Amino acid sequence: MEKTVKKYLLVLFVICLAISACSPKSTSASLVGTWKLTAYGPANSPTSAVADAEASLTFNSDGTVTGNGGCNGLGGDYEVKDDQITFGPIMSTLMACDDPRMTQEGAFTQVMNETASFQIDGNTLTITKDDIVLIFELVAAE
Repeated sequence: MEKTVKKYLLVLFVICLAISACSPKSTSASLVGTWKLTAYGPANSPTSAVADAEASLTFNSDGTVTGNGGCNGLGGDYEVKDDQITFGPIMSTLMACDDPRMTQEGAFTQVMNETASFQIDGNTLTITKDDIVLIFELVAAE
């Protein structure tokens, strides 16, 4: 009987190892998808996103993020742990745009620098760093 228990424990251990080996990189399934910016700025008084700027972020299940701050395209890596999102170096194009778009893009740059906190409430994603927020609406879930 002791051999049978050991066999079952060994099988259970192997199954647990197999399941953990198949686990994806530390990303949040609910974060994965395309999010359109609706507001940005100080957490206590965010500004509406620039109309027709098409600012958005797409979080991919492979730990990459792409998007547009309203003027420039951007991309890089991200990792999620609990309610924290850590961005790797974000690469961006370097075009100049009108002041409203550049102000909006400045908020993107500030928030997407290293680690920020995030919250998902229904179809709304809020990313916050140093009291600056980016507020998004889910456009397409992956």
